[in-house]
Amino acid sequence: MALAEVRVEEVEPMDNEPQARPEELRLLEALLFASSEPLDTATLAKRMPDGVDVKAALAQLQAEYATRGVNLVRVANKWTFRTAGDLAWLMTRESTETRRLSRAAIEVLAIIAYHQPVTRAEIEEIRGVVTSKGTLDVLLETGWIKPRGRRKTPGRPLTFGTTEDFLSQFTLEQLGDLPGLEELKGTGLLDSRLPTGFSVPTPSDDPALREDEDPLEPGDDLDLALAPAPEPEPETPQGGGEGSDEG
Repeated sequence: MALAEVRVEEVEPMDNEPQARPEELRLLEALLFASSEPLDTATLAKRMPDGVDVKAALAQLQAEYATRGVNLVRVANKWTFRTAGDLAWLMTRESTETRRLSRAAIEVLAIIAYHQPVTRAEIEEIRGVVTSKGTLDVLLETGWIKPRGRRKTPGRPLTFGTTEDFLSQFTLEQLGDLPGLEELKGTGLLDSRLPTGFSVPTPSDDPALREDEDPLEPGDDLDLALAPAPEPEPETPQGGGEGSDEG
């Protein structure tokens, strides 16, 4: 009896089989997930094989994660994974808020963000009211502001600026992303009938001290430097202000 002929046909690969991802994307993904803090491009590049275009790889990885539950974002010129904005409510825990920023603290924070480097006296001049020590203390405790240096003027007052934590808290890549005049008008935060020539300063991301600043010295006593002089601290408005801080 003749044996039946067996035909073996070559199986062609299916078009929907998953494609291997570039190794550099896997490496970047692993480094960013493992890191407890955002990483800058230079740090990531040191861990990549020679010849890898890290900026292009980050852009590709960012595009991959754009529609996922976590996104790759750049904060303060560093890269990190964050929960997608529309899913942030999943991470919200019901808890009692023990302290909120006062209106005075919010005003001072905004002035520092836009006018940095700025001294306490300059903040008071802009606001038209005395700024209490407590207001600056609260903002220093948040980690959103820090002393930068000392102004080269009599008394050598501290100058203040914002920190990377400030950018991270408000999801800003850089200080230049702060809303400008037209954006502030659109949100209703500024009166549309502003004086002629009114402008909102554009803050600089350059961390270097200015020509009118000296560096901080070791052992600078911040409590002493922030303390009002003379004591006790006045609680009356300066100029046309409506009153002093409430802390």
